Amino acid sequence: MNKIPMTSHGMERLREELNQLKNTDRPRISKAIGEARELGDLKENAEYHAAREQQGFVEGRIQEIESKLSLAHVVDVSKINNNGKIIFGSTTQLFNLDNKKECKYQIVGEDEADIKKFKISVSSPIARALIGKEVGDIVEVNTPKGVVEYEVSKVEYV
Repeated sequence: MNKIPMTSHGMERLREELNQLKNTDRPRISKAIGEARELGDLKENAEYHAAREQQGFVEGRIQEIESKLSLAHVVDVSKINNNGKIIFGSTTQLFNLDNKKECKYQIVGEDEADIKKFKISVSSPIARALIGKEVGDIVEVNTPKGVVEYEVSKVEYV
C-alpha cells in the first residue's frame, strides 16, 4: 500500500474528527435509532431511516479515516534538512507573471487542502509543478484557463 503524506497538523485534525465520530456522533445516532424503533413500524418510520442513513455515513467515514491514519506518512518539514527546493509541507511565495500579483501556498496532503487557507493538495496541478523548484525558477502551470507562469519568490520550511 502507498503511504499517504500529511503534515502533523493534518494528522491531528483527522484524529480529532475520528474522536468526534466515535465518541459523540456514533452514540447519538445509536440512541436515535433506538428511539425510532420504539415508535413502531420501521417500514414507514422516517426517523429510523434517516438515523440509519446517518449511521452508514458515520461508519464509512470512520473506516476511511482509520485507513488513512494507518497509511499516514507524517512529514514535519521543519525537521527536514532543506536545500531551498519546494517540497511537501513547504510554504511557497509566488509571483504571478501574468497578473503581477503575489500569492502564497503551503503544499499539504489531500485531506488538508483548503484554498481559503492557502493550502493546496500535493496532487494538485500547481503543487506538482512546484515540487523540486527553488527561488528564481519560473514555473508553468496548466489551468482550465490556460498556462499560467509563476516565479518562485520565497520558500519557507515552517
